[in-house]
Amino acid sequence: MALEFFGHPFSSYCQKVLVALYENDTPFTFRHIHFDGSDPATLDEFSTRWPLRRMPLLLDGGQPVVESSIIIEYLGLHHPGPVRLLPDRPEPALEARLLDRFFDNYIHTPLQKIVFDAIRQPEQRDAKGVTEARATLDTAYAWADRRLEGREWAVGEGFSLADCAAAPALFYADWAHPIPEDLPRLRAYRARLNAHPSFARAIDEGRPYRQFFPLGAPDRD
Repeated sequence: MALEFFGHPFSSYCQKVLVALYENDTPFTFRHIHFDGSDPATLDEFSTRWPLRRMPLLLDGGQPVVESSIIIEYLGLHHPGPVRLLPDRPEPALEARLLDRFFDNYIHTPLQKIVFDAIRQPEQRDAKGVTEARATLDTAYAWADRRLEGREWAVGEGFSLADCAAAPALFYADWAHPIPEDLPRLRAYRARLNAHPSFARAIDEGRPYRQFFPLGAPDRD
C-alpha cells in the first residue's frame, strides 16, 4: 500500500519530511490538510489518526507514524532509498541526531514563538517571550556558524537528517529574524539548502501560500 502523507506544503515541519521523501524519490500520496473546512474528510481522518493534530502524519499501510524526525528515521528503516539520511557509522549518526534536535529546538521553536505571537490579537501578545526567542536565535545562529566551518552540510558525511531539519528552519527563521551579515558560513549554508533540489521543490510548492506568513514574506527567496 502506498504511503500517505498528511500535511500542508507551507508548513515548515511538513517540508522537513518532504525533503526526505523527495531526496530519495519515495512514492507517496499527498493528503493536503485544509483547516478551512474545504476538505472535511481528510481533516477528520487526520484528526482521528492523530488527535493532537500536529502535522505531519505519515500513514504506512494504515499504520500512523508521527513527529518529523521519527518519520524520517522510519522511512530510512522501512522505505530506504539511495540517500542514507542517517549515517551508517554511529558517531556521525549521533551528530546528525544532535543537529536535528538543535535546529528543531533552537531555531524552529523560537521561530514559531515569533510567528505565533504575530497571529495573536495585540492584547494577547507576549513581548517578553518574543524578545527571549530572538535572543535564542541570535545565540543559535552564532553557534551554527562556528559549527559549519569547513563543512558543506551539517554533518561532514553528506546530506542528512540534520539538513532536512535545517532547511525549513533556517528558511523561515531568516524571514522572521534575519541571519546577520557577519555570519557568512550560516548564510551560505542556508543558500545551499535553498538551492538543493529536494528543498527547492518544497520551497516552490509552498509559494502559493506565502501571503499567509503573518510577518510578511520577503521577495528575496
